[in-house]
Amino acid sequence: MDNHMHESKDTKPIPMTSITSGTGQEVSNDVYYYTDQIVNVSFIGLPEDGKWILVDAGLPKAAPEILSVINNRFGKGSKPEAVVLTHGHFDHVGGLIDLINEWGEVPVYAHEQELPYLTGEKSYPEPDPTVEGGLLAKISSIYPNEPINVGKAVKPLPSNNTIPGLDDWKWIHTPGHAPGHVSLFREKDRTLLAGDAFITVRQDSFYSVLMQTEQVNGPPRYLTTDWHAAWESVKKLADLKPELAVTGHGHYMEGEALTKGLQNLVENFEQIAVPDYGRYTDGKLH
Repeated sequence: MDNHMHESKDTKPIPMTSITSGTGQEVSNDVYYYTDQIVNVSFIGLPEDGKWILVDAGLPKAAPEILSVINNRFGKGSKPEAVVLTHGHFDHVGGLIDLINEWGEVPVYAHEQELPYLTGEKSYPEPDPTVEGGLLAKISSIYPNEPINVGKAVKPLPSNNTIPGLDDWKWIHTPGHAPGHVSLFREKDRTLLAGDAFITVRQDSFYSVLMQTEQVNGPPRYLTTDWHAAWESVKKLADLKPELAVTGHGHYMEGEALTKGLQNLVENFEQIAVPDYGRYTDGKLH
């Protein structure tokens, strides 16, 4: 355990929720996700094997809830082989420090471009409350953007796109929402953990988030700073032809609904995803 680990300086509980908060969904025998208020935390591994990987760590103060899910699925006192982070935004690392303190020596893997945001060196750009969007965009100035520091626990993902502890999976660099954002893909059954490269709810809309209205959409507008890269990342994931996708926000999707939704997003990315105005875009991709 690294004595220099610390939460972000602006960490705080976030007063947002959804009708699926506190519920989980097994999408295959070894892939399960749990909704912490408005964000999904995923677990890869068969419960009976005792070997599993945690993907992302929820909102601030999420650790007790995540530990309860782990105890129920994998057994009391179980800990992962590793933690893999799709990126380091506050709603994906909120419980991480407390979890590491609970478990001790568990490696945390992230893309090398995310490491400065996970070792206390660099803050993310501030969320943009001026961006076109709904209520959750307008109040985004309250969202933390300072870095956490997980010290020596964090390591760069292998450069050959493998994921330690997950032989059948590979990571894919999908920047745009964050410089080192990654998605996870298993080719044998075309299962995708997309993180926030695309999501299945309109995340800036309070009503859509509350009711978890299903829609393939671009990454959260108030925290996305490179829309050209975000579009390229969506194209890259669509080209994989996933059969099932778990995203960072929203309900999992599969089959024809996912295929058509992704294709529509690729073809109409500027109209669907890119805001007409905001700090990080001029509203034009061409």
